[in-house]
Amino acid sequence: MKAWLKFIYGFIIVVFCVAIIGGLIFYRTLKSSVADYDGEYSSNKIESEVKIFRDSVGIPYIFSSSKTDVAFALGFVHAQERLFSMDLARRAGEGRLSEVFGKTTIPFDKMFKTIGIKNTAQHILDSMNTEAKKILQAYSDGVNFYLKNNDGKLPVEFSLLGYQPQLWSPLSSIIVVRMMAWELNISWWTDISFTILAQKYGAEKVSEILPDYPENAPTIIPPELSKYPKLSSDFIDLDKNFRTFMGWGGTHIGSNNWVVNASKSSSDKPIIANDTHLAHSVPSRWFFAVLNINSWNISGFTLPGAPGVVIGKNNKIAWAVTNVMNDDADFYLEKLDKNKKKYFFNNSWFKLNISTDTIFVKDSDPIAIKIFATGHGPIISSIHPYSFLYDSSSLSSQEISMSWLGNFISDEVNALYNINFARNFTEFKTALSDFSIPGQNFVYADNENNIGYVLAAKIPKRNTQSSTFVFDGTSNKYDWKGFIPTNEIPFILNTKDGFIASANNKTLKDFKYHISNLWEPSSRIERINSLLNSKPKHDVKDFMKYQNDFVSPYAKQITSFILNAFRNVKIKDENLETSLKLFAQWDFEMNEFEQTPTIYAAFLKFLLKNIFADQMTRNEFNEFVFVANVPYRSLLKVLNDSNSSWIDDVNTNETESVTDIIRKSLTDALDYLEINYGKNIENWQWGQIHQALFKHPFAGISSFVDNIVNIGPFNIGGDGTTIFNTEYSFTDPIKKFPRFDHKAFENNLGPAMRFIYDFNEPDEVYMILTTGQSGNFFSDHYSDLSELWLRGKYVLVKTNSFKNSRATDNVIIIKPL
Repeated sequence: MKAWLKFIYGFIIVVFCVAIIGGLIFYRTLKSSVADYDGEYSSNKIESEVKIFRDSVGIPYIFSSSKTDVAFALGFVHAQERLFSMDLARRAGEGRLSEVFGKTTIPFDKMFKTIGIKNTAQHILDSMNTEAKKILQAYSDGVNFYLKNNDGKLPVEFSLLGYQPQLWSPLSSIIVVRMMAWELNISWWTDISFTILAQKYGAEKVSEILPDYPENAPTIIPPELSKYPKLSSDFIDLDKNFRTFMGWGGTHIGSNNWVVNASKSSSDKPIIANDTHLAHSVPSRWFFAVLNINSWNISGFTLPGAPGVVIGKNNKIAWAVTNVMNDDADFYLEKLDKNKKKYFFNNSWFKLNISTDTIFVKDSDPIAIKIFATGHGPIISSIHPYSFLYDSSSLSSQEISMSWLGNFISDEVNALYNINFARNFTEFKTALSDFSIPGQNFVYADNENNIGYVLAAKIPKRNTQSSTFVFDGTSNKYDWKGFIPTNEIPFILNTKDGFIASANNKTLKDFKYHISNLWEPSSRIERINSLLNSKPKHDVKDFMKYQNDFVSPYAKQITSFILNAFRNVKIKDENLETSLKLFAQWDFEMNEFEQTPTIYAAFLKFLLKNIFADQMTRNEFNEFVFVANVPYRSLLKVLNDSNSSWIDDVNTNETESVTDIIRKSLTDALDYLEINYGKNIENWQWGQIHQALFKHPFAGISSFVDNIVNIGPFNIGGDGTTIFNTEYSFTDPIKKFPRFDHKAFENNLGPAMRFIYDFNEPDEVYMILTTGQSGNFFSDHYSDLSELWLRGKYVLVKTNSFKNSRATDNVIIIKPL
């Protein structure tokens, strides 16, 4: 062999070996960021020894004799598994995303600096009682203990973004909790959208499509609305983009919970269940932990970034939550002087509250901003997605302020702390007097065979039952008149029916105060009530089946309209004939292996467009259908009103009837399915089209990255009206922005967790998460629960495991200095 060939071969071998060695070193470096479940440490921040055991799916069992030391350990464990998502939520709330993401997130930072979550969090912290502060400080000490002992071994996201997380503080935890409240602020999207429609189409026409419940007071559109300047929805669009960036894609942000007492339980003890519906994300929003303080056991779902169990059980009681759907924000059109230093209110001029702040931007100059506020709250109309990135002369000059319950002081951390140690319904109900936002329906059970319900929310007092629009802010006519006294909000302790359930429906039918017009469709609660009434007694396995149920009472209603529209009609098209036969035989289960759900979903898509999109612009339509419960409920309202002005297609010379629009919509749906999925109906299985994908915040950068950090996609059944909620968006995808794009019928929200607890087995809890306990994509527990979640399986947690363990391996021991 020639010398030069030997040299080339040798060089290739050396390069190959170096590459392998370098790759192994790089891989080991990345793997070093995975949480270590074994080790012994010491800290001067604890007063008693802490032991942390892990089970086979990464659930921590924490043991100590002190409440603050258990909080310390939970902070340590959260940091081990979820540090990046914790830091991302904290940064978002502080308005500091641009320090690490650059110019892209400037509008988001301006939005949250304007809303003022960090300032509110500081006021909450200042007003907290001493005990709650101690718990928050201990939790923060635990997070920081992890940071100090793992320098250089942090999750890879920090290295890729090129920054080190700052130390955690009690303020950080309050921000994380308040960000959850912001995620559930539905009024941010709907009030502006409805106002824009009312301005364009008039009060009478828009009232035909505004969602309401039969027992609600009639929707009243403020008479001043016609005099307002035309409003802009730019700042709503900005928040949509932020939610997509954070992985908060869905809008059916609710939950299911129910409880049966001994009379309806096969075990002769109460059984309680919960599944919370949040946008799909990686990692899951929740983290399961078992906390042991001496003999007191608290087990359940925690929110990484904050201490305590949010949903779960202790030695005496168990609790579960759903979103009240409380209308906790109102918007006001303000009148400012030409210098923007004063605002007009009740025939007088008052000084605007003007403050300054700075947005620090990676690889760019800092940006100084001004924040304006009236007596109603911050002026949020200046939050425009392009106000810093582009020179736009068409930016809106409207001045709209927001009163949001999240800017008022309340103490949810203290409420949850007291719930964790409550021993009976009285203590439980008393603890919830501190809980204001996000308003929750708490369902309760205890080991004395009691079941109960508490609506935990601060509800504004208003002069109107219709707070669905932007109000005139120049007088106090539409101002909040304080809050409804807690003692006027009904509660339930035991029932004749033997069960209590909620699913974001209107729970207080005859309540004299306004709570919301944004309830979820009644489909889920109808199905839950039907199942709980379907047999005399229920057991844990029944509850598992119910939580994974894909039957839609809403689909039953819509299908009746389809079949009526085609009754006695001669059908010539083969796929249309087959579709109608399938609808006639359908049991209304949105089964992933069947074709009928696909035809139904496509029909619904075109029915919405054929009723509304001929009169609304593309943007107006997308705004109207964005919060999914709105089109679901509005659609039934229109279909049941043969005189609705929205039925007729304004682009034709004929006057269409409901029957005409239904027939056209089914024909359009079949054309769409044939073009996109072929003419063979056998290939139209719902799960092939409707898929769940759990996206990491880095999703969308490239397909290579997506394959590493995302989990899925998975074929899945259901839709936004089934107990197993698998919402998909009705809005059109935005192809030019990959991060904000989505596939048709892509599942973007669902049960972020499931929880079932039978008091007959006090040391056993059934749980599941969407992804895994860890947020580190090199961890074995990053995605190990996804397939179980998808197939309706559960992890049985033995809450007394490790109780008497003397093991020294695979356990973290932290001793006081």
